[in-house]
Amino acid sequence: MWHCMAKRSQSPTQAAAPARVRRSYFECLYGQLHVHHAIPAGGGFEEAPPLLALHAAARTGRMFGGILAAMGADRSAFAPDLPAFGQSDGPWEALTVTDHAAAIGDFLDAMRLRQVDVLGCGLGALVAVELALSRPGVRRVAVMPLPPEAEQRHYPLSAQMARIAQPTLLLYPRDMPQALLTAAADLPVRARRELPGDLSLLETAPETVADVLKDFLG
Repeated sequence: MWHCMAKRSQSPTQAAAPARVRRSYFECLYGQLHVHHAIPAGGGFEEAPPLLALHAAARTGRMFGGILAAMGADRSAFAPDLPAFGQSDGPWEALTVTDHAAAIGDFLDAMRLRQVDVLGCGLGALVAVELALSRPGVRRVAVMPLPPEAEQRHYPLSAQMARIAQPTLLLYPRDMPQALLTAAADLPVRARRELPGDLSLLETAPETVADVLKDFLG
């Protein structure tokens, strides 16, 4: 198990190297949950709050591989395949956002993570918002929403985000379709950050996203 403790300060000459990304399985209410993860060289002790990254529909936690490696230099970072995605077990019928959040909650409980920051993209953004509302241990939330996914899953994203008490950050690539940018502009968040390029930057320029996240998460 890994536990979050006070972060040890690092001098400029002690910059941590990217962490190695590994994979493991954990139990959840739908069976086994496949999780990509990166742990600091010190084994997870004396680190910053852990990061939980949740993927978009039709993707898996693997989309965050580069971000996990960068963020895992000074904190534990996890990117599960949501139930019924990738190598995670799940029912044939479509799961609701609440169902996915419950399964991820099982993982957080199994890991005994008392506090966690959450990054969500697309479907993962919806699950991140639901976790922020249902789990007191969620400290900060960063989202990169894709409105059509919210519409397809009948999740009232804007109304739910308005209820979040935690600091929230909206990440939006400047090259997203105008319709998505317009929809994102109406979301009730405390902070916004434009990123260069399009959604592929999560995989093509993970260090850029990681730098923004570290600035927001502290």
